[in-house]
Amino acid sequence: MIPLTNAAILQSPVALADEEGMRLLYMRADVRDRPGGFTLLELMVAVVIIGTLAAISLPMFMTYQYRTKSAEADTNLGAIATAERAYFSEFGQFLTVAPEPPAIPGPQALGFNALTSGFAELGFAPEGTVYFSYGVQASADGVGFTADAGADIDGNGFVQFWGFAKPDSAGVLAPGQVGCNVAALTPLTIAPCDPLAGRTVF
Repeated sequence: MIPLTNAAILQSPVALADEEGMRLLYMRADVRDRPGGFTLLELMVAVVIIGTLAAISLPMFMTYQYRTKSAEADTNLGAIATAERAYFSEFGQFLTVAPEPPAIPGPQALGFNALTSGFAELGFAPEGTVYFSYGVQASADGVGFTADAGADIDGNGFVQFWGFAKPDSAGVLAPGQVGCNVAALTPLTIAPCDPLAGRTVF
């Protein structure tokens, strides 16, 4: 029998397997001995990821909120137009109504006085508080009207105006009570009063 040298023993499959086993055993021991929790680098990476997601999603969320609040004007102007038509069918003319609330609201919704304002005679009352001020201006001949609304929902000092206009007998649109630029309106269509705003101002 040929004696094995140390080098031969180390190169034998059995020795190599034993050496690998010892290495794995030490690695397992290192893992077991490692303290629990996260490293500083792992925490910093998590903070960067969360910050990036927040920076992307927060503006989108705010825009969605503004669009949702702006939809109030579309709904209420449609209801006001319907109430005006009902008033016309009974009295033969459209009704002028002063703006309510009298001041254009900011980011906070305001109460709507549906009992003592001109809207009581018209028969219009929105549900709850409103982000817009609403008004109606009837034409001189009483057969046309403009209902408009204004709000500063995002509180940046720039008021967004919406309107609905029915022309008078001469095809002229009555001016807005709240501040709508009726020249930008398509008759019988609820839309922003700014021709550059598109369907929504946000």
